[in-house]
Amino acid sequence: MPMLLTRTEPALDLLGGDPSAPALVTPTSRVDYGELRERIDDRRSALGGGRRLVFLSGANTVESVVTYLAALAAGHPVLLLPSGVEGAALDELVARYAPDVMVRADARGFELTDVAAGARHAFHPELALLASTSGSTGSPKLVRLSRTNVTANARSIADYLDLGPGDRAATTLPLGYCYGLSVVNSHLVAGASVLLTDRSVVEPAFWDEFAALGATSFAGVPYTYDLLETTDFASRDLPDLRYVTQAGGRLAPDRVRALARLGRRRGFDLYVMYGQTEATARMAYLPPELAETAAGAIGVPIPGGSLRIDEGVAGAAPGEGELVYSGPNVMMGYAETSADLARGPELGELRTGDLARRRADGLVEITGRLSRFAKSFGLRLDLDRIERMLAADGIEARTVAIDERLAVFVRHDRSIETARAAVEHSTRLPAHAFDVHAIAEFPRTPNGKPDHAALRAHTALLRATDAPVAPTSPADAPSAPPAPSAAELRDLYAELLGRPDATEDDSFASLDGDSLNYVELALRLEERIGALPADWPSRSIRSFGAPAPSVEAAAAVDTRVPPDDRATPAGPSHATGAAPTAGRRRIARLETSVVLRAVAIILIVATHADVVQLKGGAHLLLAVAGFNLARFRLSGSSAGAADERRERRRRVRGLLRSAALIAVPAVLWIGGVALIARAYDPATVLLSNWLVPGTTGWSEQWQFWFLEALVWSIVGLAAVFAVPGVTRLERRFPYAFALTVLGIALAVRYAVSGGVTPASPMRYALPAIAWLIALGWLVARSTSVPRRVATSAIVLVTVPGFFGDPVREGIVAIGLGLLIWATSLPVPVVLSGALGTVASASMFVYLTHWQVYPPIEEWSPPLAIVASFAVGLAAWWAWGRATAWLAAARRRARTTTA
Repeated sequence: MPMLLTRTEPALDLLGGDPSAPALVTPTSRVDYGELRERIDDRRSALGGGRRLVFLSGANTVESVVTYLAALAAGHPVLLLPSGVEGAALDELVARYAPDVMVRADARGFELTDVAAGARHAFHPELALLASTSGSTGSPKLVRLSRTNVTANARSIADYLDLGPGDRAATTLPLGYCYGLSVVNSHLVAGASVLLTDRSVVEPAFWDEFAALGATSFAGVPYTYDLLETTDFASRDLPDLRYVTQAGGRLAPDRVRALARLGRRRGFDLYVMYGQTEATARMAYLPPELAETAAGAIGVPIPGGSLRIDEGVAGAAPGEGELVYSGPNVMMGYAETSADLARGPELGELRTGDLARRRADGLVEITGRLSRFAKSFGLRLDLDRIERMLAADGIEARTVAIDERLAVFVRHDRSIETARAAVEHSTRLPAHAFDVHAIAEFPRTPNGKPDHAALRAHTALLRATDAPVAPTSPADAPSAPPAPSAAELRDLYAELLGRPDATEDDSFASLDGDSLNYVELALRLEERIGALPADWPSRSIRSFGAPAPSVEAAAAVDTRVPPDDRATPAGPSHATGAAPTAGRRRIARLETSVVLRAVAIILIVATHADVVQLKGGAHLLLAVAGFNLARFRLSGSSAGAADERRERRRRVRGLLRSAALIAVPAVLWIGGVALIARAYDPATVLLSNWLVPGTTGWSEQWQFWFLEALVWSIVGLAAVFAVPGVTRLERRFPYAFALTVLGIALAVRYAVSGGVTPASPMRYALPAIAWLIALGWLVARSTSVPRRVATSAIVLVTVPGFFGDPVREGIVAIGLGLLIWATSLPVPVVLSGALGTVASASMFVYLTHWQVYPPIEEWSPPLAIVASFAVGLAAWWAWGRATAWLAAARRRARTTTA
């Protein structure tokens, strides 16, 4: 290892490279060690004299690293704020610790704000670094680390990784977390270099830069390796890759073995590591030669450290105990106020809170977490064991406990009853002692660990929602409450989408929202903020909320929200600066596609019941379906929008799931009617009439042509997007791609229309009407005025003449025009909820009304309409209940067999 510099400059202990050797590398620049020292000196002057408390908010940029090192070099204790610390969380940190200097150093530039003149704190001479624990964003409890802690841990990591000047690590983790920071520290102390990037490992550009700039390693938490499995990492040519590291949570042993085998084939080593912020990052590692044979173990202590197991803890199994670590990297202690920054070292060893045992081969293995035990109704529960038990049954779950009540979260509604039965059976808890909830995505801390704190907060929210609310006097209610804050809207998203990990920078799209929860969220947002912009699913939550108050010091540097993201959407509530209450307004605004879905199904049923003769609703629904498919199933994803292979799989799975959500209940309903009334042929049951040759006249077999066209169109799209390269092409040219698909569909329409008589049902077959779905897709991609004008012209050219019925053509054309030009439509407040419900249940209403209205319409057509909607809504509700019941039945069947 290169000779290190004198300890008179604490931060420069971390700079072990020759002046001309590269230290920091980006795709556009290179900073060698000599220049880095010069920039550190310049930044020291900017930070001021004396010892000052520095808050650093930044990204993986040169300016962030320079500022961090300059603070250490000047003796300024520095807190690197984890990503996501802003708003109230940042305000609390500022109020509690009173920083002297606040620095923003990210991709947009560098900004330094002197909050106070000179130095106003007393610091212990050794204090160098403050850190949030375990990736907790904004926790007021901080870890105090000394300059000895920082340099000792960096040297130890560099030692067991055998780092040297030829190594170059890519920053796959933020600097604001101890694991990410330890990568930088260990490489600089060894005279190696760091490739600074904020790109995700799922982006092809990350790997292009990785290879082009000669990176030799990257670090990952378990979630990082989950993402990598969705990419072509295993087949990428990375000749310079020497090793990869994994920490930040337990990676399943089979995953460790698989990754180690891949490394053996591809020429890189796998280091599984164990650590905590309280130990400045690392405490143990598993030598790569043991990764396949000892997967599951944390291995041996890092150089200079030692591990022991204290078996005198309550609840530990024989041979188990709390893992205790000793070494020069053990923190000085915690800080909860600025006065704590003057305290000296208080710990001789670190009690990790982890249960561990020593294996027969002498390696240490973590078996659980002391804090993951709960007492409920007299029973001591191991929450990790419950999760492992459910995983063995094929149910991915997360468990938390508040007071004496257990909460279990699963990924799908269909798993709720199965999980409930399994937990009741394995724990002997009574059914009223725990809750099981479905959640769209398990929350993770920003560094990829399971976020149990977020789940506990979400559990508290769910329970508060169920609690009775005391009535308030009307006189106490403000007539015009202020527009909701971004934090309040974030809570709304978290509740309705089942995503307690949602942040104010997330959007409906990034939180994996779909058409099932789209309508309800749109309605609730409309109630609170007025009209929604057309692109609201992709806009951040922050862009809709009123700015929350913050302390002056935080406001001076909190410029991290781009101007475009701070724009307020147009709408009545924002025009006045307040959101009128539902009790005072008579008109609400609903998103256009929601209104069109509701109106179209009403027209369909009313026309079939002979109350009105306004045909065209089903064809309009096809276009709206294409519109929503483009928005929800053919959109990018937040984690891997730039990765074609992962995105291709996501789209195909999503499209096939959409087809199944329509086809399965349809086949069951039509098949049941066919068995009871013998009304439908097998082709009708299988939604395949359009494939049957020789059909000449309309009959009841064609009643479900709408569902046939929709299902087969979606299946066809899935087949198209399964072809490599198609997803990349569509993402690059979204409007042109949709226009091409529409052109092909129109060519098919015109090719088949010549041989189809006006009375032929083949006018409703897929080849003749698929263009409407493609047209809806094109509308969704019409994101600029010129494109909207072009799409409007296409509507005016293609719709007239298709039916030979001006009224029907007018309904379709007007509906498409509204979809193109109006993001929302005014409706009476008293009808807004009902319209949203009808829109959500429209497919079930269409499916069932054929059996409901005929026997009633002869003596009361209006009653026939009411009955059709009643049965359709009931079927919609029952379908959701049935899926949960079937899951429970499967669980009981497996238990009986076992």
